[in-house]
Amino acid sequence: MPLKPGKTIDEICYPFIYETSYLCDFEVVTDELCGLIGAVIALLPEKFNDIYQDLDTLQPLVFHLNGSIRGKLAVQEEDLNWLLQRYHHYKELTAECTNGFVLPRGPQPVAQLNQARSAAKKAIRSMVRIDQEGIEVPEVLHRFCNLMCNYFFVLILYINKTLNIQEVPFISKSYRLKK
Repeated sequence: MPLKPGKTIDEICYPFIYETSYLCDFEVVTDELCGLIGAVIALLPEKFNDIYQDLDTLQPLVFHLNGSIRGKLAVQEEDLNWLLQRYHHYKELTAECTNGFVLPRGPQPVAQLNQARSAAKKAIRSMVRIDQEGIEVPEVLHRFCNLMCNYFFVLILYINKTLNIQEVPFISKSYRLKK
């Protein structure tokens, strides 16, 4: 028998929580992602004011992302372009840090940024499923999530570099190295 909402509004955490569509899963994971960004903001040392400013801009964009499939599209190409510019900024600052996979390590808030990276990937996977269900997913949304995942990675590299934390390379036994 399918689960049903509680008897009062106090027993319902989210109006769409009992849906079987992946759309609800997308909204739950983007809610989680927004909370993780908030945790990173709270844990950032003062020396990372530039990252604070970025995440202060990014966090509400993630809530806009959250409602942009069910509701009105609220993430625009200009938002993606802003994030791309910030990504390139940190990518340039970390160009020498790695040329491959690294183990997800580092002090707080690096752990939360790694979780945010994973949540962004979950959001992308949910969008793939939503699209398979026949619900239109605007292109800017999955592009934004992919870029956000990569942005979190370069932030991790930048924070670790600034704090003199050595990245630990990961050499896969499952995949051959590209030459």
